[in-house]
Amino acid sequence: MKWEVRAESNKGERERERERERMETEEEVAKVSSILIYPIKSCRGISLPQAPLTPTGFRWDRQWLVVNSKGRAYTQRVEPKLALVQVEMPKEALVQPFWEPTQSSFLEIKAPGMDVLKVSLSGPREVADGVSVWEWSGSALDEGHEASTWFSTFLGKPSRLVRFNAASETRPVDPTYAAGHKVMFSDLYPFMLLSQGSMDALNEVLKEPIPVNRFRPNIVVDGCEPFSEDVWTEIKIKDFTFEGVRLCSRCKIPTINQETGIAGPEPNATLKAIRSDKVLRPTQKQQGKIYFGQNMVWKDRVADGKGKMMKVKDPVYVIKKVSSAAEAVA
Repeated sequence: MKWEVRAESNKGERERERERERMETEEEVAKVSSILIYPIKSCRGISLPQAPLTPTGFRWDRQWLVVNSKGRAYTQRVEPKLALVQVEMPKEALVQPFWEPTQSSFLEIKAPGMDVLKVSLSGPREVADGVSVWEWSGSALDEGHEASTWFSTFLGKPSRLVRFNAASETRPVDPTYAAGHKVMFSDLYPFMLLSQGSMDALNEVLKEPIPVNRFRPNIVVDGCEPFSEDVWTEIKIKDFTFEGVRLCSRCKIPTINQETGIAGPEPNATLKAIRSDKVLRPTQKQQGKIYFGQNMVWKDRVADGKGKMMKVKDPVYVIKKVSSAAEAVA
Protein backbone atom coordinates (compact mmCIF):
# COMPACT_ATOMS: atom_id res chain seq x y z
CA MET A 1 0.00 0.00 0.00
CA LYS A 2 2.81 2.41 0.91
CA TRP A 3 4.51 1.58 -2.41
CA GLU A 4 1.28 2.35 -4.28
CA VAL A 5 0.92 5.71 -2.55
CA ARG A 6 4.56 6.55 -3.19
CA ALA A 7 4.26 5.49 -6.86
CA GLU A 8 1.15 7.62 -7.30
CA SER A 9 2.90 10.58 -5.67
CA ASN A 10 5.92 10.13 -7.95
CA LYS A 11 3.64 9.93 -10.97
CA GLY A 12 1.96 13.19 -10.01
CA GLU A 13 5.31 14.87 -9.49
CA ARG A 14 6.53 13.66 -12.90
CA GLU A 15 3.40 15.05 -14.56
CA ARG A 16 3.89 18.38 -12.82
CA GLU A 17 7.53 18.45 -13.88
CA ARG A 18 6.62 17.72 -17.50
CA GLU A 19 4.07 20.54 -17.34
CA ARG A 20 6.69 22.93 -15.97
CA GLU A 21 9.15 21.93 -18.70
CA ARG A 22 6.52 22.29 -21.39
CA MET A 23 5.53 25.75 -20.18
CA GLU A 24 9.19 26.77 -20.12
CA THR A 25 9.63 25.75 -23.75
CA GLU A 26 6.46 27.47 -24.88
CA GLU A 27 6.80 31.14 -25.63
CA GLU A 28 4.44 33.57 -23.99
CA VAL A 29 3.03 35.49 -26.95
CA ALA A 30 0.59 37.83 -25.22
CA LYS A 31 -1.33 38.64 -22.07
CA VAL A 32 -5.05 39.00 -21.50
CA SER A 33 -5.77 42.74 -21.54
CA SER A 34 -9.59 42.72 -21.32
CA ILE A 35 -12.37 40.32 -20.35
CA LEU A 36 -15.91 41.20 -21.40
CA ILE A 37 -19.34 39.67 -20.98
CA TYR A 38 -22.70 40.62 -22.49
CA PRO A 39 -25.43 39.39 -20.09
CA ILE A 40 -28.24 40.40 -22.48
CA LYS A 41 -27.50 39.48 -26.06
CA SER A 42 -26.83 42.56 -28.22
CA CYS A 43 -26.91 44.96 -25.27
CA ARG A 44 -23.85 46.66 -23.81
CA GLY A 45 -21.05 44.60 -22.36
CA ILE A 46 -19.39 44.66 -18.95
CA SER A 47 -15.59 44.80 -18.64
CA LEU A 48 -14.21 42.68 -15.81
CA PRO A 49 -10.84 42.16 -14.08
CA GLN A 50 -11.61 38.44 -13.86
CA ALA A 51 -14.45 36.12 -14.79
CA PRO A 52 -15.55 32.57 -13.98
CA LEU A 53 -15.25 30.09 -16.85
CA THR A 54 -18.10 27.75 -17.75
CA PRO A 55 -18.51 25.33 -20.69
CA THR A 56 -20.90 27.78 -22.40
CA GLY A 57 -18.58 30.78 -22.02
CA PHE A 58 -17.92 33.19 -19.18
CA ARG A 59 -20.56 33.00 -16.48
CA TRP A 60 -23.58 35.27 -17.23
CA ASP A 61 -22.52 35.84 -20.84
CA ARG A 62 -25.57 35.95 -23.16
CA GLN A 63 -27.87 34.36 -20.58
CA TRP A 64 -30.68 36.76 -21.49
CA LEU A 65 -32.31 37.56 -24.79
CA VAL A 66 -34.85 40.11 -26.02
CA VAL A 67 -37.44 38.51 -28.31
CA ASN A 68 -40.37 39.69 -30.41
CA SER A 69 -44.01 38.65 -30.07
CA LYS A 70 -43.25 35.37 -31.83
CA GLY A 71 -40.28 34.53 -29.60
CA ARG A 72 -37.68 35.33 -32.26
CA ALA A 73 -34.44 36.94 -31.08
CA TYR A 74 -33.84 40.66 -31.49
CA THR A 75 -30.22 41.62 -32.15
CA GLN A 76 -28.52 44.85 -33.16
CA ARG A 77 -28.74 43.68 -36.76
CA VAL A 78 -32.43 44.62 -36.76
CA GLU A 79 -32.67 46.66 -33.54
CA PRO A 80 -29.51 48.79 -33.27
CA LYS A 81 -31.07 50.67 -30.31
CA LEU A 82 -30.12 47.66 -28.16
CA ALA A 83 -26.58 49.10 -28.21
CA LEU A 84 -27.86 51.81 -25.85
CA VAL A 85 -29.11 49.36 -23.21
CA GLN A 86 -26.73 49.23 -20.25
CA VAL A 87 -26.67 46.20 -17.96
CA GLU A 88 -25.41 46.05 -14.38
CA MET A 89 -25.10 43.06 -12.06
CA PRO A 90 -24.04 42.58 -8.44
CA LYS A 91 -20.25 42.80 -8.20
CA GLU A 92 -20.07 39.46 -6.39
CA ALA A 93 -21.90 37.73 -9.22
CA LEU A 94 -19.27 38.80 -11.72
CA VAL A 95 -16.13 37.77 -9.90
CA GLN A 96 -17.04 34.92 -7.56
CA PRO A 97 -17.34 31.53 -9.30
CA PHE A 98 -19.69 29.97 -6.73
CA TRP A 99 -21.88 33.01 -6.04
CA GLU A 100 -25.61 32.35 -5.93
CA PRO A 101 -28.33 35.02 -6.03
CA THR A 102 -30.50 35.99 -3.06
CA GLN A 103 -33.89 37.68 -2.92
CA SER A 104 -32.10 41.04 -3.02
CA SER A 105 -30.02 40.24 -6.15
CA PHE A 106 -31.04 42.06 -9.32
CA LEU A 107 -30.09 42.61 -12.92
CA GLU A 108 -30.36 46.38 -13.41
CA ILE A 109 -31.12 47.63 -16.91
CA LYS A 110 -30.84 51.25 -18.04
CA ALA A 111 -31.39 53.13 -21.30
CA PRO A 112 -31.84 56.77 -22.38
CA GLY A 113 -35.26 58.13 -21.45
CA MET A 114 -36.18 55.02 -19.47
CA ASP A 115 -36.58 54.32 -15.77
CA VAL A 116 -34.26 51.69 -14.32
CA LEU A 117 -35.60 48.16 -14.78
CA LYS A 118 -34.74 45.74 -11.98
CA VAL A 119 -35.01 42.04 -12.79
CA SER A 120 -34.73 39.57 -9.93
CA LEU A 121 -31.93 37.05 -10.34
CA SER A 122 -33.71 34.60 -8.05
CA GLY A 123 -37.40 35.32 -8.55
CA PRO A 124 -39.89 32.81 -9.99
CA ARG A 125 -40.32 32.79 -13.75
CA GLU A 126 -42.79 31.31 -16.16
CA VAL A 127 -41.64 29.09 -19.00
CA ALA A 128 -41.91 30.63 -22.46
CA ASP A 129 -42.07 28.14 -25.31
CA GLY A 130 -41.14 28.81 -28.92
CA VAL A 131 -38.08 30.97 -28.27
CA SER A 132 -35.64 30.93 -31.20
CA VAL A 133 -32.22 32.29 -32.03
CA TRP A 134 -30.65 31.40 -35.37
CA GLU A 135 -30.97 27.66 -35.88
CA TRP A 136 -32.09 26.85 -32.34
CA SER A 137 -35.54 26.88 -30.80
CA GLY A 138 -36.76 25.77 -27.41
CA SER A 139 -38.15 27.04 -24.13
CA ALA A 140 -36.76 29.85 -21.99
CA LEU A 141 -37.63 31.56 -18.71
CA ASP A 142 -39.82 34.63 -19.15
CA GLU A 143 -38.78 37.58 -16.97
CA GLY A 144 -42.34 38.84 -16.71
CA HIS A 145 -44.69 41.68 -17.57
CA GLU A 146 -42.62 44.59 -16.22
CA ALA A 147 -39.60 43.61 -18.30
CA SER A 148 -41.82 43.05 -21.32
CA THR A 149 -43.38 46.52 -20.96
CA TRP A 150 -39.96 48.17 -20.52
CA PHE A 151 -38.44 46.67 -23.69
CA SER A 152 -41.67 47.11 -25.67
CA THR A 153 -41.67 50.80 -24.78
CA PHE A 154 -38.00 51.29 -25.53
CA LEU A 155 -38.06 49.48 -28.88
CA GLY A 156 -41.53 50.64 -29.86
CA LYS A 157 -42.79 47.13 -30.60
CA PRO A 158 -43.93 44.06 -28.64
CA SER A 159 -40.95 42.54 -26.83
CA ARG A 160 -40.13 40.18 -23.99
CA LEU A 161 -37.01 39.46 -21.96
CA VAL A 162 -36.19 35.79 -21.51
CA ARG A 163 -33.41 33.87 -19.77
CA PHE A 164 -31.81 30.67 -21.03
CA ASN A 165 -33.36 27.67 -19.29
CA ALA A 166 -30.20 25.69 -18.54
CA ALA A 167 -32.12 23.20 -16.42
CA SER A 168 -34.07 21.85 -19.39
CA GLU A 169 -32.43 23.13 -22.58
CA THR A 170 -29.17 22.53 -24.42
CA ARG A 171 -27.94 24.48 -27.42
CA PRO A 172 -25.08 22.58 -29.08
CA VAL A 173 -22.34 24.19 -31.13
CA ASP A 174 -22.23 23.06 -34.76
CA PRO A 175 -20.59 19.59 -34.45
CA THR A 176 -18.78 20.19 -37.76
CA TYR A 177 -16.53 22.63 -35.92
CA ALA A 178 -16.67 21.79 -32.20
CA ALA A 179 -18.55 18.60 -31.39
CA GLY A 180 -19.67 18.26 -27.79
CA HIS A 181 -19.58 21.97 -26.96
CA LYS A 182 -22.59 24.16 -26.23
CA VAL A 183 -23.64 27.77 -25.80
CA MET A 184 -26.53 29.76 -24.36
CA PHE A 185 -27.64 32.72 -26.50
CA SER A 186 -24.24 33.48 -28.10
CA ASP A 187 -24.34 33.54 -31.89
CA LEU A 188 -22.33 30.38 -32.47
CA TYR A 189 -19.43 29.76 -30.05
CA PRO A 190 -18.68 30.20 -26.34
CA PHE A 191 -15.74 32.60 -26.70
CA MET A 192 -14.51 35.16 -29.22
CA LEU A 193 -10.88 36.30 -28.94
CA LEU A 194 -9.35 39.37 -30.54
CA SER A 195 -5.88 40.88 -30.26
CA GLN A 196 -5.14 44.51 -29.51
CA GLY A 197 -2.56 44.31 -32.30
CA SER A 198 -5.32 43.62 -34.79
CA MET A 199 -7.37 46.54 -33.46
CA ASP A 200 -4.37 48.86 -33.68
CA ALA A 201 -3.59 47.74 -37.24
CA LEU A 202 -7.19 48.33 -38.31
CA ASN A 203 -7.33 51.75 -36.68
CA GLU A 204 -4.17 52.78 -38.50
CA VAL A 205 -5.97 52.47 -41.83
CA LEU A 206 -9.37 53.81 -40.74
CA LYS A 207 -10.02 57.52 -41.18
CA GLU A 208 -11.63 57.56 -37.73
CA PRO A 209 -10.41 55.03 -35.13
CA ILE A 210 -13.05 52.88 -33.45
CA PRO A 211 -13.14 51.17 -30.03
CA VAL A 212 -12.97 47.42 -29.59
CA ASN A 213 -16.61 47.31 -28.44
CA ARG A 214 -17.67 47.39 -32.10
CA PHE A 215 -16.54 43.75 -32.33
CA ARG A 216 -17.98 42.51 -29.02
CA PRO A 217 -15.12 40.18 -28.04
CA ASN A 218 -15.01 38.15 -24.82
CA ILE A 219 -11.22 38.10 -24.58
CA VAL A 220 -8.77 40.75 -25.77
CA VAL A 221 -5.07 39.92 -25.69
CA ASP A 222 -2.13 42.28 -26.10
CA GLY A 223 1.53 41.84 -26.99
CA CYS A 224 1.28 39.75 -30.17
CA GLU A 225 1.59 40.77 -33.79
CA PRO A 226 -1.54 41.99 -35.63
CA PHE A 227 -3.84 39.15 -36.73
CA SER A 228 -1.73 36.50 -34.96
CA GLU A 229 -4.96 35.02 -33.63
CA ASP A 230 -5.93 34.02 -37.19
CA VAL A 231 -3.57 31.06 -37.06
CA TRP A 232 -4.01 29.92 -33.45
CA THR A 233 -5.66 26.50 -33.36
CA GLU A 234 -4.80 25.76 -29.74
CA ILE A 235 -3.66 28.09 -27.00
CA LYS A 236 -3.26 28.11 -23.24
CA ILE A 237 -4.40 31.09 -21.22
CA LYS A 238 -2.78 30.61 -17.83
CA ASP A 239 -3.44 26.86 -17.50
CA PHE A 240 -6.71 26.72 -19.47
CA THR A 241 -6.62 25.20 -22.94
CA PHE A 242 -8.70 26.73 -25.74
CA GLU A 243 -9.22 25.54 -29.28
CA GLY A 244 -9.45 28.05 -32.10
CA VAL A 245 -12.22 26.51 -34.14
CA ARG A 246 -13.11 29.08 -36.77
CA LEU A 247 -12.22 32.56 -37.96
CA CYS A 248 -14.92 34.99 -36.85
CA SER A 249 -16.92 36.23 -39.85
CA ARG A 250 -18.49 39.63 -39.39
CA CYS A 251 -22.03 40.91 -39.92
CA LYS A 252 -23.22 44.54 -39.86
CA ILE A 253 -22.91 45.00 -36.08
CA PRO A 254 -19.33 46.41 -36.22
CA THR A 255 -20.76 49.27 -38.30
CA ILE A 256 -23.03 50.33 -35.41
CA ASN A 257 -21.65 53.01 -33.11
CA GLN A 258 -22.18 51.49 -29.66
CA GLU A 259 -22.56 54.93 -28.06
CA THR A 260 -25.28 56.18 -30.42
CA GLY A 261 -26.85 53.08 -31.99
CA ILE A 262 -26.31 54.60 -35.44
CA ALA A 263 -24.76 52.58 -38.28
CA GLY A 264 -22.27 53.76 -40.89
CA PRO A 265 -20.12 52.15 -43.61
CA GLU A 266 -17.04 51.55 -41.45
CA PRO A 267 -15.20 49.49 -40.44
CA ASN A 268 -16.74 46.91 -42.78
CA ALA A 269 -15.86 48.84 -45.93
CA THR A 270 -12.19 48.79 -44.95
CA LEU A 271 -12.33 45.21 -43.70
CA LYS A 272 -13.71 44.15 -47.07
CA ALA A 273 -10.57 45.55 -48.68
CA ILE A 274 -8.08 43.98 -46.27
CA ARG A 275 -9.81 41.09 -44.45
CA SER A 276 -12.18 39.45 -46.93
CA ASP A 277 -11.98 35.78 -47.90
CA LYS A 278 -10.89 36.99 -51.34
CA VAL A 279 -7.82 38.59 -49.72
CA LEU A 280 -7.09 36.09 -46.93
CA ARG A 281 -8.21 32.87 -48.59
CA PRO A 282 -7.83 33.36 -52.37
CA THR A 283 -7.58 29.64 -53.12
CA GLN A 284 -10.62 28.71 -51.00
CA LYS A 285 -14.28 28.86 -51.93
CA GLN A 286 -15.38 32.50 -51.88
CA GLN A 287 -18.33 33.35 -49.63
CA GLY A 288 -18.12 37.14 -49.61
CA LYS A 289 -17.24 37.22 -45.91
CA ILE A 290 -14.92 39.38 -43.84
CA TYR A 291 -13.00 38.08 -40.83
CA PHE A 292 -11.83 39.67 -37.62
CA GLY A 293 -11.02 37.60 -34.51
CA GLN A 294 -11.08 33.91 -33.63
CA ASN A 295 -13.97 31.81 -32.29
CA MET A 296 -12.89 29.52 -29.48
CA VAL A 297 -14.05 26.73 -27.18
CA TRP A 298 -12.64 25.71 -23.80
CA LYS A 299 -11.08 22.28 -24.39
CA ASP A 300 -10.51 21.12 -20.81
CA ARG A 301 -13.88 22.28 -19.53
CA VAL A 302 -14.92 18.84 -18.23
CA ALA A 303 -11.68 18.00 -16.43
CA ASP A 304 -11.44 21.41 -14.84
CA GLY A 305 -15.02 21.60 -13.68
CA LYS A 306 -16.34 24.68 -11.91
CA GLY A 307 -14.59 27.43 -10.03
CA LYS A 308 -12.00 28.32 -12.64
CA MET A 309 -11.20 31.99 -13.18
CA MET A 310 -9.55 33.85 -16.04
CA LYS A 311 -7.92 37.13 -15.08
CA VAL A 312 -6.60 40.19 -16.85
CA LYS A 313 -2.81 39.85 -17.25
CA ASP A 314 -2.99 36.04 -17.53
CA PRO A 315 -0.30 34.83 -19.95
CA VAL A 316 -1.17 33.43 -23.38
CA TYR A 317 0.82 30.55 -24.88
CA VAL A 318 0.42 29.13 -28.39
CA ILE A 319 0.32 25.33 -28.47
CA LYS A 320 -0.67 24.72 -32.08
CA LYS A 321 -1.09 26.95 -35.10
CA VAL A 322 -1.37 26.87 -38.87
CA SER A 323 0.90 28.83 -41.16
CA SER A 324 -1.63 31.34 -42.50
CA ALA A 325 -5.27 32.42 -42.45
CA ALA A 326 -5.72 30.54 -45.71
CA GLU A 327 -5.21 27.29 -43.77
CA ALA A 328 -7.47 28.24 -40.87
CA VAL A 329 -11.03 27.00 -40.64
CA ALA A 330 -13.51 29.70 -41.64
